[in-house]
Amino acid sequence: MKIIIDAFGGDNAPAEVIRAARMAKDTLDTDVVLCGDTARIRDCAGELGVNIADLEILHAPGVFDIHAQPGTIVKEGKETSLAVGLRAVREGRGDAFVSAGSSGGLVAGATLLTGRIKGIKRPAMTALLPTAKEKFILLDAGANIECRPEMLVQFAVMGSAYMQCVKGIKSPRVALLNVGAEETKGRELEVQTYALLQEAPVNFAGNAEARELPQGHFDVVVCDGFAGNMILKLYEGMGGYFRDTLKDWFGGGRGRLAALFLLRKIKAFRKQMDYKEEGGGIILGVAHPVIKAHGSSDAKAFFNAIRQAKACVEGDMIGMIAENMAKMKGES
Repeated sequence: MKIIIDAFGGDNAPAEVIRAARMAKDTLDTDVVLCGDTARIRDCAGELGVNIADLEILHAPGVFDIHAQPGTIVKEGKETSLAVGLRAVREGRGDAFVSAGSSGGLVAGATLLTGRIKGIKRPAMTALLPTAKEKFILLDAGANIECRPEMLVQFAVMGSAYMQCVKGIKSPRVALLNVGAEETKGRELEVQTYALLQEAPVNFAGNAEARELPQGHFDVVVCDGFAGNMILKLYEGMGGYFRDTLKDWFGGGRGRLAALFLLRKIKAFRKQMDYKEEGGGIILGVAHPVIKAHGSSDAKAFFNAIRQAKACVEGDMIGMIAENMAKMKGES
């Protein structure tokens, strides 16, 4: 198996990407391909003292600017590490792709350069968010601001496949984000989606109000990208608030003494809220696993993104989505 990683995507590239690639090669039993300017990668590895002699480098002279229009990835950005890596996956020279670069460029590139799964109308950005129990997958998290009911149903099918294949949940509980539990609640979008989800090949558990999400009652939560991105940003903000609050509580004096008795629980809570633990959000709906790592990812986060990509390949997540889409088409 080969995981291609954009060596120049993110705030801490290429140094942290190189460190992560070395870690992954040594511990994950998978080949990692660094995509980017060969000379710059080798020079950086030399400065870091990291041996990359056994790592493949896929040369790409350019870097896709985060301020560039996403659609330019096909022509103007075709020689960037983002585009070269995605094309290599499409051509079978890699099994999955990881990047912490431009979100828009990655979604556009994954769609236009690797292609969509047959029947999928729009790929979706995802986020794995913590709860009092296990994490749930939220989609769409911002790629599709306006959606139609059939798109949300496809998001449900894709999210369910991810949780089955990657997280090992046999029958993921799927919920529709809404303003109330009743099936008549919400806009026309939610009302129509609710009816369609009752017939979809997923374990539909009804509507979910935003206040229910942290309780862990659902494994998959679907919504349009506008609502999803607000949920995601609120979670990120609350995570920062919780971390700062814990520092204030246990930062000095008696607080430090109290922290000694709660250290294990504090560490577990911080780990649960840390985006680095998952690695990134997968773009679902494209023909190959594509992981969007956080822009500020360090080596740990990149390593976990590579591990996440490996799990998607091993679990044949793409195959399950394609199978369920074919099933839906046959029943319609």
